[in-house]
Amino acid sequence: MTAVPTSFYLVLSALIFVIGAVGVLVRRNALIIFMCVELMMNAVNLTLIALADRFGRLDGQIFVFMVMAVAAAEVAVGLAIVMALVHHRDTTNVDEINLLKG
Repeated sequence: MTAVPTSFYLVLSALIFVIGAVGVLVRRNALIIFMCVELMMNAVNLTLIALADRFGRLDGQIFVFMVMAVAAAEVAVGLAIVMALVHHRDTTNVDEINLLKG
């Protein structure tokens, strides 16, 4: 079995990150934006794992566990905020949410 070069993982990670960044910048639905942020964090995780494997170190894998913990907390808090906004405004469109305006 042949090993996949690290450059393939890095290119895939960059492609996934760009898809997530475009999704954050283009889409207006709060749930889609959260999903795109998660996609970007997973791209970073893929980069960290690929480079940790390439250099034979465990530092990247430790950072992946920290990023996964932050992502889990972000999902919990983000979904709670979205649920509250939907209950209050009946929309997930970020252009229609103006709760902080006076």
